[in-house]
Amino acid sequence: MTHIITTWKTSLQRLLAFYETHRGDLKTFYPTLFMFFITLNMGCYWWALLTAFPQYLHGAAAWHYFKVSLPVGLLGAVFDSLSFFVTIYIIRRAIKSRNTLEYISHLSIDLIIAIIATFWVLFVFIISGWLIQTLTPAPPVFGEENLVSRQTRYSDMLINALLNPFDNLRNIYFGVIMGLSASLPTCIHVAMFIRSVLRSFNSDKVESASGQPES
Repeated sequence: MTHIITTWKTSLQRLLAFYETHRGDLKTFYPTLFMFFITLNMGCYWWALLTAFPQYLHGAAAWHYFKVSLPVGLLGAVFDSLSFFVTIYIIRRAIKSRNTLEYISHLSIDLIIAIIATFWVLFVFIISGWLIQTLTPAPPVFGEENLVSRQTRYSDMLINALLNPFDNLRNIYFGVIMGLSASLPTCIHVAMFIRSVLRSFNSDKVESASGQPES
């Protein structure tokens, strides 16, 4: 296990060094990062809509969802860019950790961020739809709905998806795609952990083979 953690920590050190070497001036990096996350969130939004609910890409519904995509992209980018810098801070602290438990505890914070991201996605859709309904002079496509009603409806959808996942596969798929950008740090950590396990396993195999007596 120690070998795995050491390999994992080394990979994080290289990733952090790459970031600090190529980041450049923060004044230009942050706007670039923010625009990247806007693009990523809107791309995920339209991909999820296209593959899960293509019937909403025609007529008045398409125009409605186009307008909703704008605050979705902006609000999603706010969370993702902030969580990005939180992740960088966590990585710096994890690299300085002195034992395995402390190291894993630091990186586990990203799992908490991923959970918060789920509720943030709900918040974004509640607020975005309500804003478009309030600010758009045209009559709403899906009927009048105040902020409390939207919150209740989306909360019920989340609970229903948890209790009856097979009946809500399209909604779950949509939520997973929308949470993809916020879960990038967690995915990177998991990928690095798997890579470290594989490298450690291969290293142990080589050492075992080299330690066998010649026949």
